[in-house]
Amino acid sequence: MAQRSRRDTYLCRTRTRAQRSVGVAALLCALVLAGCSTVPAYRTPDVALPPQWTSTKETAPPATEPIEWWTELRSPRLNELVARGLGDGLDVTIALARLEQARGMAQIAGAGRYPTLGVGADVSRGSTNSSSGKRSLTLQGSLNLDLWGASGAKAKSADMTVQASESDLATARQTLASNIALGYLQLLALDERILLATRIADDAQNLLSLVEKQASLGAASTLDVQQQRNAVQTFLAAIPVLRLQRDTVFGQLAVLVNETPQQFTVARQSLLDVAVPQVQAIAPADAVAARPEVQAAEARLEAANFDVGVARAAFLPAASITAQTGWLLNPTAALWSIAGSVLQPLFDGGQREGQLRVDRAHAEELVASYRQVILQVLQETETQLVAVQRLHEAETLDAAAVDSASESLRLSRIRFERGASDLLTVIINERTLYQAQDTLLQARLQRLQATVGLYRALGGRAPAQQLAVATPSQAQPNTK
Repeated sequence: MAQRSRRDTYLCRTRTRAQRSVGVAALLCALVLAGCSTVPAYRTPDVALPPQWTSTKETAPPATEPIEWWTELRSPRLNELVARGLGDGLDVTIALARLEQARGMAQIAGAGRYPTLGVGADVSRGSTNSSSGKRSLTLQGSLNLDLWGASGAKAKSADMTVQASESDLATARQTLASNIALGYLQLLALDERILLATRIADDAQNLLSLVEKQASLGAASTLDVQQQRNAVQTFLAAIPVLRLQRDTVFGQLAVLVNETPQQFTVARQSLLDVAVPQVQAIAPADAVAARPEVQAAEARLEAANFDVGVARAAFLPAASITAQTGWLLNPTAALWSIAGSVLQPLFDGGQREGQLRVDRAHAEELVASYRQVILQVLQETETQLVAVQRLHEAETLDAAAVDSASESLRLSRIRFERGASDLLTVIINERTLYQAQDTLLQARLQRLQATVGLYRALGGRAPAQQLAVATPSQAQPNTK
């Protein structure tokens, strides 16, 4: 009996040594192979960037951090709207939620690099007639050995996705700010155009009253009356269309700041009181680097590169270590075990090959997308630079046209009142002045919109040099 006990003890010790040897061997194997990685070497795709812009040779250094460029328009009401939008806007809220999702996925992906621990309890009875039972408490842990860097690649891919989501949030904020600015400027322009149409219609109505009085005295014909009445009706007909456009823009602006159109209010401001910043262009390479869309595209490309490494690692053996310890509570005794395992996939119907093809093609797609985003940034910036210059020239010419039309109308009215000219000349000059003033307002709006677009194209990092000031003819359009 004693000899049998010694033999059992020897066998138990031998089994324990074997288990330890397996665990140590697996651990040593993991340490030897830990430096191996299946992730392809990443290299940022080459995209030829122009040394300078076509429309301007002068560039300024970019701001180190995105600036609140909308404050350069010198409009406190716009500043308030943008602050409300960035704080409560649904586009930003959606981007924030997606960023939080990406962070959660990164936490899940990173968990594979750490061991898992679990505790369990068991109670059992030997027979229904026995009041005694066996109770045990166990603690078990396992670790998947990252032999080929697959777990690390998954975690890094998720981290790069988080970076992409952070850039998406910056894009959402910049886009929302520019959309609010564009909507607000358009709203001001429509208010000005409605006031202009109302003033010119009132002025035409006053002239109609004068013509009707002259007709009653025989100094004007019925034709003169009908022509002037037609002019009044034409000016009045433009007002409902402008108000419809204004109501539409008003509702869109309300949605951008997360309010209902029924509760949304905006204080009125003259469009000509809004300053026009003279934006200094930054170099093409700086403009590309400043755009969060480019940063997001490259982060997703790096994530796809890590995904290729994960797919390649699936063809190689996977190893894990499992350890368990426990206690028998009745009777009291301690148990423990350690084991290692290695699994080499042999056949899965082409699943691994298919996944590798998918990940490689996805990476190739993102390379093309990365280059496309850069080309779009360059094209958008060049377009806005040209637009700012050309629209400045157009506004200057439109202002001169308003001055000429205003003087022509003044002289034609004097001649008509003295009987030296007919009413048709006055009507033509009225319409010419109205069209010139309306065109000037639209030119100012387009110039401001191009300035906002240029800030957006330059990633919100371009400094402003000086502010344009409205000329007297622009600030006080005369319909008399």
